[in-house]
Amino acid sequence: MNEQLTARHWLPATLPKAAPAVATSTILILARIWNANGAEHSLGNAVLMTALSLAAAAAGALAALGRFGDSVLAGTAFAASGALALAGVAGYTDGLPLPLLLWALATAIAYGLAARYWRTDRRDTVAHQRHMTERREEHAHIERIETLRAHTQIEVAREGAAYAAALAEAMTARAALPGFNPEALQKAGLPELPNPR
Repeated sequence: MNEQLTARHWLPATLPKAAPAVATSTILILARIWNANGAEHSLGNAVLMTALSLAAAAAGALAALGRFGDSVLAGTAFAASGALALAGVAGYTDGLPLPLLLWALATAIAYGLAARYWRTDRRDTVAHQRHMTERREEHAHIERIETLRAHTQIEVAREGAAYAAALAEAMTARAALPGFNPEALQKAGLPELPNPR
């Protein structure tokens, strides 16, 4: 009911959207630095990166297989395999067109995979917000009903008290009149007070 309204800053909202481009750009930059420091046309460095990439892919395949396959671990291993392959090619080749082409392809694939998780996260967030709104409305409805019930009980109690006070005043005034017979009143019985419920 009394929600605090705060405006979200644009940076935290857009930072996760830039993560795939930042990651692939970082790999490309590091690979080009490695290229400038002697990895260009180095067969030993190419074999090393190929072996590391294949090992990461095998680890991803093993993590995905079996009854207790872990999709997060498998995805991380496959991403590492792709990153190592990109770094190996970008570090080995001379010139910039092939590394830039691979960077663009890797960035597009990373955004394609991330978009799926972003949609799922957004769907879960919207479902949670909808559920919380429904709960708030239900609680507010119950609160309004209980408030009305309490006000009604208070009014009935006030009316009963006013009726009892008026009856007591009437009986006192009646007792003061000449010829009043209290035994006749007891035989007839007093009127019943209203029930506060």
